[in-house]
Amino acid sequence: MSDYQISVEELNDLLANGSGCYSLPSAHSNEVAPRIHVGNAFIAKNIMRLQRLGITHILNAAEGKSFMHVNTNAEFYEGTGITYHGIKANDTQEFNLSRYFEEAADFIDSALSQKDGRVFVHCREGYSRSPTLVIAYLMLRQNMEVKSAVSAVRQKREIGPNDGFLKQLCQLNERLVKEGKLKP
Repeated sequence: MSDYQISVEELNDLLANGSGCYSLPSAHSNEVAPRIHVGNAFIAKNIMRLQRLGITHILNAAEGKSFMHVNTNAEFYEGTGITYHGIKANDTQEFNLSRYFEEAADFIDSALSQKDGRVFVHCREGYSRSPTLVIAYLMLRQNMEVKSAVSAVRQKREIGPNDGFLKQLCQLNERLVKEGKLKP
């Protein structure tokens, strides 16, 4: 394994040993990077709470999955002033979430490009799919290598992307290093 190749095991160790100052695992939302919140479906369906947090954009990494009989989709947010984007992703090791990395990063970028833009990235629990998309964003748009990006999010929230997603993040890291966008 070359210097810039990171293994899934290394990322799992980082997640397991991460001595973060994150909120309790039951926290519904955490600001994991400036103006980027990761959370669960409970917050996603609470418009008043989202507005109190100043959320202007929602990225749903579990579109099509209803939570407590509420499907948070574009219709759900109509008339709230919140811009919505959904990705139909499954939390399985076989699911190719990496095909949505650029799309998610573009959406987060568009949210943050607005003067007071704040984005809430969620899935059902805010534990696997949504943090994976935020980590990919940090790698793609803020030129963070995978370990730094994982650590940055892990310090603010307890996360546990599945091994398939971790492998896809390792592959993204390798690609970005080869393209000269990250320093090994």
